[in-house]
Amino acid sequence: MPAPTKTYPTPQTTEIVNSRLRLLNKIRAGEYPLMTFMAIPSVRMAQIVALTGVDGIIIDCEHGHISDDSMHNSVSAISALGVSPIIRIRGPAHDIIKRALDTGAHGIMVPQINNAEEAQQIVASSKFPPQGVRGQGSAFPAIGHGLTTPEYMISANETILTMIQIETREGVENVDAICAVPGVDLVFIGPNDLAQSLLGYVPARGDEPEFVAAVDKIIAAARKHGKWAGRMVNNGTVAKEARERYDTVAITGDTKAIQNWYISEFEVARS
Repeated sequence: MPAPTKTYPTPQTTEIVNSRLRLLNKIRAGEYPLMTFMAIPSVRMAQIVALTGVDGIIIDCEHGHISDDSMHNSVSAISALGVSPIIRIRGPAHDIIKRALDTGAHGIMVPQINNAEEAQQIVASSKFPPQGVRGQGSAFPAIGHGLTTPEYMISANETILTMIQIETREGVENVDAICAVPGVDLVFIGPNDLAQSLLGYVPARGDEPEFVAAVDKIIAAARKHGKWAGRMVNNGTVAKEARERYDTVAITGDTKAIQNWYISEFEVARS
């Protein structure tokens, strides 16, 4: 019989309390925290969005115009205003995860995860030994958590949120095994990429049987394995409806918010 696998505290089971970790605290309390994406590289944009009442800001280093320098500056600005900075990294490589977490981010979101092996690698890169292989050498991470470096080293493994995105056909097929991976805290549905993968077009209407079945399967796997579930939505109305099924949602992002406001107001002005 194989030796039992050692278990570690997670953000869901941690007894560590840090008032700075707004997103973690709210999701643990079942308060349905709200997030949004940020794609524009600006400390001022980070501050403006952070002052809207949002609980977490996902700094989009996958699709956004965000460099390493902007990533660091945005994390600092967001965390200083009592909001949780989350970094959506551009891929699952070890060095990319390390760079993102060394900003002091409260969590990472990793796109297009297709199988359990990829999820295991992400967890390993996100955790300090003995749980993982993350290296320590920066004074910056602790700042975003309001801690000293020794305090951060003790708490990071069980307070940093590791979010993985299910947005491909292969990811849906393997979602049960992905959700079973210890250290994966939250599965996040990317509806546009998921629709493109399954249906061949975006956006989904939302009632396509294959798309509905995939979403149901993802949520069921998350619940089965005790993981949180989230997704992106387009507006507050849909976010309110999603509260019945999800633990958190991200309501669009800065670029859409700016465009939508201007388009709406110009239409009023010209009417």
